[in-house]
Amino acid sequence: MTRVTTHVLDTALGRPAAGIKVRLDRVEDGKTEEIASARTDAEGRVRDWTPELVAAGHYRLVFETGDWFRAAGRETLYPQVVIHVDLSEDQQHYHIPVLLAPFGYSTYRGS
Repeated sequence: MTRVTTHVLDTALGRPAAGIKVRLDRVEDGKTEEIASARTDAEGRVRDWTPELVAAGHYRLVFETGDWFRAAGRETLYPQVVIHVDLSEDQQHYHIPVLLAPFGYSTYRGS
């Protein structure tokens, strides 16, 4: 069992991306099941959003970036950022940050 956290930084403005809706889905046999959803806090983070640890398997994080940019009166090319990850049993924590701009994004395994 493992824990999943995320952090979104608005690289265009150089600050945390507060208020982005993020969903964690388990993906199995072509079907998805929502595990948790939350909004990034004032620091752009989602920390303890799952009621318990999640099992190993294939998951996706869905960031509703289009809604967030529109609310700020900004354009974006990406209405969603979707990141697929494979979680293994031997890890205690997966931190999946997103560096976000209106016309690009990147992600990596954080610590």
